[in-house]
Amino acid sequence: MARLVQLPPKFLPNEWTLENKTRYTNAESQRSRSERLIAESQRLVDEIEKRTQKSQQDVNKKLEQRLEDVEFWKKELDIKLEETVNEIEQLLAYKIRLEKALESCKEPLSIAQQCLMEREKRVGIDLVHDEVERELIKEVEVVQGVMALLERTLEQMTEQIRLNRSAKYALEKDLKDKFDAIKIDSHCSTLTNNTPEIGYANNAVRIQGNSVTPDDWEEFTNTNILNAEKQRNNALALRALTDSILSETASDMRKQCDTVNFALKTRVEDTKDAKNKLEVHLAKVMDEISSQEENIERLKKAIADKEGPIKVAHTRLETRTLRPNVELCRDPAQYRLISEVQEITANVERLHETLRLAESELKGLVRNQLSLEEEIQVKENTLYIDEVICMQMREAISINNF
Repeated sequence: MARLVQLPPKFLPNEWTLENKTRYTNAESQRSRSERLIAESQRLVDEIEKRTQKSQQDVNKKLEQRLEDVEFWKKELDIKLEETVNEIEQLLAYKIRLEKALESCKEPLSIAQQCLMEREKRVGIDLVHDEVERELIKEVEVVQGVMALLERTLEQMTEQIRLNRSAKYALEKDLKDKFDAIKIDSHCSTLTNNTPEIGYANNAVRIQGNSVTPDDWEEFTNTNILNAEKQRNNALALRALTDSILSETASDMRKQCDTVNFALKTRVEDTKDAKNKLEVHLAKVMDEISSQEENIERLKKAIADKEGPIKVAHTRLETRTLRPNVELCRDPAQYRLISEVQEITANVERLHETLRLAESELKGLVRNQLSLEEEIQVKENTLYIDEVICMQMREAISINNF
């Protein structure tokens, strides 16, 4: 038995026409939407391209402005750093001057102290608290005061150098950061859409937590510059003060040194004058001793010369006692012989008294001679100390302006 074949349904002509029109309409509609989308897409592409280019141009401009700002502050930092470096060099030179000035004070101080010690070796009445000693003590005080002032100034100078170096470090660090920033932003400004090394980065679109605002950034650099300027001004003031101190201290020491030298010279002249007067008096005393010794010899001879006459008188008196009987008369001759003996005895006694006085005076003259000789030796010792030792030592004193 033959199998029946199922045939597809048949459409009417009007259905066929309607279906074709529907497909025409759908195709037209789809094509229109596609054309609008294409046009819209092109407009969007063009708009985004323009915006992208504008944004990129704006970013480039901002980078250029940023580079200009960084370059400006970098230049300011460079200027301030150069000033700070120069100032540090100046301060170091001033520090050396202070150290030399301080070192140069040691010799005048040592010499003044040595002079005081040497003058303690004066003896007798010459161990006097005279003008030289007062001025030497004052000189020691002046030099010690100068040294203390220089030490304090040196400490201030050292601290100021430290502060300037700290400001220099801050400037250098800020400059290094700005140099790195310029290098980075300059590289960024050279990047284009065709640069080979461009690419995506993870988590690039963010603001770092440790970042600062432009105002903070500018304030930071400005603070470093202001601090460097402050330290530079302080250094300038300290250098001016140091110049004044070095000049005044040298002048004070030189003035006191001249005062001591003048007092010492005057004292040497006074001592020489006193020594010369003592030598004159010693010469006179020596002459007087010679005269007195001659006088004593004359007195002794006079006393010896009276032995003959008194012996003659005694012998005559003794011999006349031998006159016999009534011839033993108290005649004028007898009385004159007795008077002669008394007279000669009294005169001899006067001569002996004068001799004792002369010998006593001679002892006094000898003692005075020894005293004068001793005092002359004292003066010679003083002159040796003041003129030979102290004045020669003080010739080595050199007070310079550093």
